[in-house]
Amino acid sequence: MKHVLMTGAAALALMSGMAPAQELKFPVGEGKFNWDSYKAFDEAHNLEGQTLTIFGPWRGEDQVLVESMLAYFIAATGVTVNYSSSENYEQQIVIDTQAGSPPDIAILPQPGLIADLVKKGYVAPLGQETQDWLQSHYAAGESWVSLGSFAAADGTRALYAFPYKIDVKSLVWYVPENFEDAGYEVPQTMEELKALTEQIVADGGTPWCIGLGSGGATGWPATDWVEDLMLRNQPADVYDKWVNHEIPFNDPAVIGTVEDFGWFARNDAFVAGGSAAVASTDFRDSPKGLFSSPPQCYLHHQASFIPSFFPEGTVVGQDADFFYFPAYASKDLGKPVLGAGTLAFITKDTEASRAFVEWLKTPIAHEVWMAQSGFLTPSLDVNPETYGSEVTRKMGDILLNATTFRFDASDLMPGAVGAGSFWTGMVDYVGGKSAEEVTGAIDASWPK
Repeated sequence: MKHVLMTGAAALALMSGMAPAQELKFPVGEGKFNWDSYKAFDEAHNLEGQTLTIFGPWRGEDQVLVESMLAYFIAATGVTVNYSSSENYEQQIVIDTQAGSPPDIAILPQPGLIADLVKKGYVAPLGQETQDWLQSHYAAGESWVSLGSFAAADGTRALYAFPYKIDVKSLVWYVPENFEDAGYEVPQTMEELKALTEQIVADGGTPWCIGLGSGGATGWPATDWVEDLMLRNQPADVYDKWVNHEIPFNDPAVIGTVEDFGWFARNDAFVAGGSAAVASTDFRDSPKGLFSSPPQCYLHHQASFIPSFFPEGTVVGQDADFFYFPAYASKDLGKPVLGAGTLAFITKDTEASRAFVEWLKTPIAHEVWMAQSGFLTPSLDVNPETYGSEVTRKMGDILLNATTFRFDASDLMPGAVGAGSFWTGMVDYVGGKSAEEVTGAIDASWPK
């Protein structure tokens, strides 16, 4: 039997016969990949004749990349895989589960939506063995178990989702040539970052470019700042209580963190254009000040996607680079990392579904995508040398060195807050309102 990988309209090819097997991107046995993990999985799984439907968020180029990984799962198991996506995948998975026609596996970047599906009984628990595996095979393992664990309708909490393909937000971008010309070193602690901020001003420069503009979503970049700083000012359990509204949004811990953001964003000397420009500057235009001559700023806090908005031809790792947004040495909270990512879960419990979760544990399921682009993993089992670029390897190192990982808080909060009052509140804050006033208003907006 030929192994088939169907996607979207291509699935219709089945009506006229089997499609050819997808070619494996990297020949088995060649390169620095962990082929032993592939061979062991291959020997342990023979699912010839079975079908697996996977519904995920990846379209376009990302779909090509996920298919290149799935081709190895198909080759090892003999399963026929049907991967599909949708522009409105969040709504589609709700419709499909409610209609009783879910995919076997769903993969989503919204833990809050997965929590709803778990509560309604649409998701199968992954079991203690997988929980133990995550705990010991992912860096900051407890964080990943926590991220994938949800409460069922009876309140019982268990692991339901497997984190796979992660994004890092705890980054500060800079131009190495500017640092070299000015004699600046990459700061290793938050204390050093603040000292550098003050040093740049003393030298007659402007340290930061910050822009919160994003059309109807204006304000969201400030939420990433606050979330990152929350993990650097408070233990992770306080962050979790904040996300779940177990402490009010105007708790002193949150107010203090918002004011820590204000230390950077509300000082006219610290921000290009002065603090008045922060809310009106589009986040896509914000990093451009790094590249002007002389530089309009030296530092920019933003997630791993921001190079898309750097000047054309900018080579990351040469013309621009990044460092980990550091933690306070004085607070002894380890090396927390803020990010996002996708989680895979079983919506139809079959032998092939269970095999797919086992597949995600293999190094090769990570390394095939790592060797191409846009994939980061906290797996301790992979060979970091398989990363396709030095840039992604360095981001992967940040994940591997993390002592705590937490998902973007605004994505976990109710939409009225995380995609509403939190955004607008941060705009009000940089505009001059007090942290107490702003956090109080956000707390009042929390759905009762």
